[in-house]
Parts: sequence; structure tokens; C-alpha cells
Amino acid sequence: MQQQHRQPELVEGSLPVFVFPTELVFYADEQTSHKQVLTLYNPYEFALKFKVLCTAPNKYTVVDATGAVKPQCCVDIVIRHRDVRACHYGVYDKFRLQVSEQSQRKALGRKEVTATLRPSASQEPPSPRPHDEERKIKEHFADSEFFEQTAFQTVSRPVAGGPSLLTVLLGLVCMAALMLPTLGEQESTVPVYLHLSVNKKLVAAYVLGLLTMVILRT
Repeated sequence: MQQQHRQPELVEGSLPVFVFPTELVFYADEQTSHKQVLTLYNPYEFALKFKVLCTAPNKYTVVDATGAVKPQCCVDIVIRHRDVRACHYGVYDKFRLQVSEQSQRKALGRKEVTATLRPSASQEPPSPRPHDEERKIKEHFADSEFFEQTAFQTVSRPVAGGPSLLTVLLGLVCMAALMLPTLGEQESTVPVYLHLSVNKKLVAAYVLGLLTMVILRT
């Protein structure tokens, strides 16, 4: 009898997570550095879903803080620093990427990435981080609490270009209503049942004004 092959059940927190880079450095005087990209790799034979947590979610905007990665694929996670101020210079924050299988809730693995804001890249030549600083950072994050970034997900998504088809159609209907003759007009070739009262035309004009505001905002 042929034995059925089964994938071994993974223990919570035991799955290695592959993320690059492992440190994010933002520079206050470089606008381009305020946007960083984390790449999450999935080298496994099964799909993964992920969630991004942060120790200081109010300072960052994460595009697509939750999502999925297909087997043997990768996904880019955009992180923007939204609170570039001198009081945050040298402060280390941390992002945690949790991954799990599509059909499960438990976190099979996690990876933490540090993030810091510095005044300028020219003031700090690249050099290995001292061991004392590494130790202080680990002690600082030993009891840190991570928060979800989903509150900023919809804000960071780009707005869809142009008005929707329903908005355009509704606007055309209102314009057509305003062009129809008013109830009581005698000299008109338009059938009487298409004559509109003044109140109906006022409603159409009001709706058309609202639609114009919506279109201008998009």
C-alpha cells in the first residue's frame, strides 16, 4: 500500500522569514529616502499571508500592511516616514513581519526590521554598528509592543483616476433633466409627460452640483 505524502505540520514561530533589507534608514534632508521598500520572499511550496506590525505606527505609512505571497515569489512592501522631525533623530523603531499559511491564523514565522531617522547621510559615513549600540537596541526592544498598521492602509493607496461610470451616467441624466422643458410651457415639441416641474429641476441641479464637486476631488 502506497503511503500518502503529507507536509509536516509547522510549529508556531519556527518558519524562517526572508526579508530584505533588515534595516531601514531614513534621512531628513533626502526626500527620496522617506520612502523605503521591504521585499518579502517566499521560497516555499505553499502560499503565505503576511501582516506588518510596528512599534510606532503613527510615524509610518505602510502600503498593503497585510497581503499574500504566492509560492516561490516575492512582494514589495512600501514604507513611508510620515513624521520627519528633529525630535525623532536617532530613535530606533521596529517593524515585525508575521507570516502564516493561508488557511491558518497562527504565525508560523516572524522577522523584525529596525528603522531609524537620521539628519543627513553625508554626516554619517557607512560603518559597522558598534556592539554596545547593538546591545542597547536589543534591550530597548526587549519588551516593546507591536501595533497593526492597517489603519493607514487605505490612506496610502493611490486614488483611482477619474470618476466612476455611475457618477458620469448620473451627471448626464441630471443634465438631460435640466434641458427638458418646464411644466406649463406651451410651445414645445417635447411630449407633455417629459415636462418637469420647477422642483424636480432644482433637485437635478443640486445633484449635478454635488457630482461636479466629487469629480473635481477625484
